[in-house]
Amino acid sequence: MTQIAVLGYGTVGSGVVEVIKMNHGPLTQKVPGGMHVKYVLDLRDFPGDPVEEILVHDFDTILNDEEVKIVVEVMGGLEPAYTFVKQSLLKGKSVCTSNKELVARYGAELLSIAASHRVNFLFEASCGGGIPIIRTLNTSLAGENIEEISGILNGTTNYILTKMEKEQWDFDTALKSAQENGFAERNPEADIEGYDACRKIAILSSLAFGKSVDFEDIYTEGIRKITVRDLQNADRLGYRVKLLASCEKKEDQIFALVAPMLIGKEHPLCFVNGVFNAVFVRGNTLGSTMYYGQGAGKLPTASAVVSDIADACRNMDRTLPVFWSEEKLSLTGIENAERRFYVRMGGDQKDHEEQIRTLFGSGAVFGKKEPGDEDFCFITEKMSEKAFREAYGKLNGALCRIRVSE
Repeated sequence: MTQIAVLGYGTVGSGVVEVIKMNHGPLTQKVPGGMHVKYVLDLRDFPGDPVEEILVHDFDTILNDEEVKIVVEVMGGLEPAYTFVKQSLLKGKSVCTSNKELVARYGAELLSIAASHRVNFLFEASCGGGIPIIRTLNTSLAGENIEEISGILNGTTNYILTKMEKEQWDFDTALKSAQENGFAERNPEADIEGYDACRKIAILSSLAFGKSVDFEDIYTEGIRKITVRDLQNADRLGYRVKLLASCEKKEDQIFALVAPMLIGKEHPLCFVNGVFNAVFVRGNTLGSTMYYGQGAGKLPTASAVVSDIADACRNMDRTLPVFWSEEKLSLTGIENAERRFYVRMGGDQKDHEEQIRTLFGSGAVFGKKEPGDEDFCFITEKMSEKAFREAYGKLNGALCRIRVSE
């Protein structure tokens, strides 16, 4: 029986212990000898919880126990998670983690250490919760030349935008609902400003293209400025607004960004609602595929962690191939990316049409205006980010702008 230690007994950590107990029978059939949680590490005590019997407060107890073959890091944050994970790998223990912040910053390094010590560093749960996208990129899509990977990677923002669209709630009301239902943290900045999705697309892009994508190089924009009015306009124009994280290869250039996007209603990502996530992948021979499921939550995330534990158990003394080198992937600045843009403006459309067509081209498409509307909107011709930014700066009365996904 493989002995395991779980670092952190919060939402995901307690979920991992619960899933291993709940699915003991199937796991015993799928993993030779089964698996057993020998230790749980946490600074806190849990009076009355069965975990008391295996709870420890000193990581060295786990590190120095040769019986422990797999360490599960579900603490979150960079420290002490990074130190504990690195020490575990150097000690010859495989590590499974759900920590996207850790993986985004140190993934390539930790994979290299794992390979040199014939153990595994697995992180399925770091992107998309229970969606098996990382395993898919490493195995099922290993023969593809990936041209694009994009997705709705944050359940909090997707929940907020869905409620704003369906219930006509303003941003603050939708955010409060997300917090009350446990879908958003008390401090939701990482979600609503796009930082969480940025780290996830950096990880997925690194795996898709085989080199390290630095999340700090990815242009990132959140959803705070989106209004119900913008969602109504998008619907009239045949779109929905989603926070989209994407990385796309165009010839010899690779563009990456996280930003609200108008997505056409024919696109499969358009109908991903609530706290659900989805990842869209386009390969040169397979074409387009999409992977959908619960992107967060105790048991979905824990399920992904346990699947990694099972893989680690089945591959003792053998490192599973993960194609992510420490060489940095150079991203092309988004100023060269070309797309269309949605713009909402105050005032009367007729008073602005001449200026709009001069700045954004004669092919600008205006949205249908309803009686009582105090503003109007249009979608530009396809143009570079740089050209749009310059034109938008000269526009009188602009209230909001959102990119349009092709």
